Parts: sequence; C-alpha cells; structure tokens
Amino acid sequence: MSKSLTSENKWDSVRRYKLTRMINELSGVSGHGTELVTVYIPPRRPIYDVIAQLRTEAGTASNIKSDLTRTHVQDALSRTVEYLKLFKETPEKGLIIFCGALPTGKGIGTEKVEIFPVMPPKPVQIQLYRCDDHFWTDHLKDMMKDDKSMGLLTIDTQEAGLGVLSGDRWQVEDTLTSGVSGKHRQGGQSARRFERLRDNELNEYYKRIAERAHRILIDQHKVKGLIVGGPGPTKDTFLREEYLDYRLQGNVVAVLDTSYSGEEGVRELVDKVNEEGVMDGYRLMDEKKIVKRFMKEVYSDKGLGIYGINDVINSLRNGIVELVIVTDDISVVLVEKKCRKCSNRDIDFVERPRLLAARQELVSSSCRNCGNVDQEFKESDIVEYLEELASSTGAELEIISGKSEEGAQISSLGKVGAILRFRPSGDQSSG
Repeated sequence: MSKSLTSENKWDSVRRYKLTRMINELSGVSGHGTELVTVYIPPRRPIYDVIAQLRTEAGTASNIKSDLTRTHVQDALSRTVEYLKLFKETPEKGLIIFCGALPTGKGIGTEKVEIFPVMPPKPVQIQLYRCDDHFWTDHLKDMMKDDKSMGLLTIDTQEAGLGVLSGDRWQVEDTLTSGVSGKHRQGGQSARRFERLRDNELNEYYKRIAERAHRILIDQHKVKGLIVGGPGPTKDTFLREEYLDYRLQGNVVAVLDTSYSGEEGVRELVDKVNEEGVMDGYRLMDEKKIVKRFMKEVYSDKGLGIYGINDVINSLRNGIVELVIVTDDISVVLVEKKCRKCSNRDIDFVERPRLLAARQELVSSSCRNCGNVDQEFKESDIVEYLEELASSTGAELEIISGKSEEGAQISSLGKVGAILRFRPSGDQSSG
C-alpha cells in the first residue's frame, strides 16, 4: 500500500523551494569589502559561546581602516548577536546565519543590513565563522543534496541499462550491448560447442555489467541500494551467480519484471517502482503520484483538473481548490500596484524576462479607479502568493521539479495546475 503524505511532508517542497531560491540569491551577492558575515552553528554548540565569539570579532572589526566596511561589519555582527539572543539553546539541527549590508541599487553608502537565518534541512556538521566579500553557501548547498541515491539496473541477454534515482529526478548513466549470439545455432557448429561459446559470451557480458555498475553506482554515486529489472530470467541468473560487488549484491532492494531492458528498461523500471510502492518516501515517487492524479482529473469529464495561472488563482480565491501544483522553474512575478490616493489595488502576473518593461509601463500608467498617477508598486514571487492563498483556504501546495518528466507535463500546461474540491455549479469552462 502506498504511504500517504503526512501534514509535515505536504509543505516540505515549499520550504525546499524557498530555501533553494534564497541560496541562489545569496550566492550572487558581492560585498564592497570583507563585510558579509556567515555563521554555521552545529547542534551541540552553546549559543552563548557563539555570542561571545561574535562580540570579540566586533571588537576586532574596529581596526578595519575603511569607515564604510567597518560600519557594515559591526552592524552585521550586532544584528546577528541580537538574533541569537532569541534562543535559549541551539536548535536540534543547528543554525546557519547570513548577515550583511546588501546593495539597494542606489549607490555605495545606501546598503541595507539584512539577516537571513536558516533552520537547516540536516544537522550542521561544521563550526564556521567567516567575514568575507561573499556569503559561504557551499556547505548549505551540500546539505540540500539528496543523499538517498538508488541504483537502477535493467538487463537481458541483449542489452543492459544503468541509472541512478536521487531525490526528485532520475537519469540513465550508461547502456551496454551484449554481442551475445542468439539461441539459434550457426551453420556447422555442434550444439554443445555453440552453447559453450554462448555461455562464455554471456559470462564476459555479465562481467562488463558488474564493472560498469561498480564504477557508476559505487565510485561515482555511492548509492544506498539497487533495484534490478528486466524481461525473463536473465536478471535472476545474473544475481544468483553473484557477479556484482558485494556492496551492491547485498543491497538489492527489489527485483521487478519489465518489458524492456537498456535505456527504455530503466524508464519502465522507475514507473514500476512507483506502482509497487518500493520507493515510498523518495520525492520523485511522490511527484509521480501527484502528477498522475492531476492528469487523471484533467482528462476526466468531472472537470476537477484545471491549469493556467489565472484559473488557478481565481479558484483559490473562491476556496474550491484542494491541491495546487507548481514547477520549481516557474518564472512568474506578482506585481501589485496600489494607488496612494484612493487605495485601489491591481495585480498582474509578469514573466521575469518582461519584468523591466512591465515596470516602465506601470510607472507611466494611472489608477484605473481615480486616474491618479501617484502609485506604489510591490513585487513578490508567485509561489509565495500561491502559498498565502492556499494557506488561507486550506488547500495543499506542492512544488515539483521542472526537470523531471512529470515537471515537463505540468510545464506544458503553463507550469501551474490545480485539483478542485468541486466544480462550481454552472461552470462548464475547461482549463
């Protein structure tokens, strides 16, 4: 039986999306000097020790010659210390803090000190303080990588395929052809001699597969286990004769029948794994179930599967959405315009490549309610807006990888879709 998503898991994809976006933004920040502070605190390090260290660093920073850099460093350290005072003890997985003076776009000297605390997805393994011209995000990036890699092997007597499933994606790493003769005998060969030659060819073929599996699945990816598939008894013979490295041989999670081997076999094996529930808990498997359910509703005559940003948001506002699905590569920005005279609000959804042009158009436009040209503008990530609407109406929100096959299906429908609780009476429109 498939494992259902718990309430904790429902929002994991949203938190991962936000953290990934923050890491990407912070990785691109450059300070004017060594003024950007990074602090990694492992779980068992006392908070008061960290505060004492940062206060010492603030005293040392008074020797910095540049007035601007000195001020920025001391302000960042002070802001970090004040934040740490909120904790009586270090969180269970530790804590990561990025703090520094970020450019405002209005020139040197107008920077604003901002702090970005992170509750890490895994326990912090290092103790680190750095004051540099960039934030040290590499350790956090490593923590974001899924360490539950699973090897995939499909095999018959003609070809084999090797793949790796990790987190929210899978890929074919290598394919091999056997060169083994078919079971029909060549002219002039005795049956016994032909079978002996064929057995030798199979033996060499199995050895080549084992060597490639060692290099790809152990040396390169260090997989946690192996799933084997293929048509017929070849896979069983291969495993029974123990050609594989003992680390793979002893960690075979499942052996499944597939119609194909090679590259197509790996693709089929991933689907089979999903159907059998072998890999419950892997993000890719969750995404497959989510998208499969969504596509079923899209093609159903019930009309509960909708797509397109406007239809989804209108349905969210009406409180009839059960589940929203968005790909993590969606490039839509919510632009909100508010009139300072009559407080009329308008929102628009703009693709990032068009954002600059859209800003210029909005600045030159007037309020459609009162005609006033004095307006204020606010931009926000579309996922944050969808999260706000979903949270207020009890809908679920799932962010899926845009690089997976499932993500490609959602991308073809505008990168956002939803499953409705019910179709409003009299609404016959399609997604």
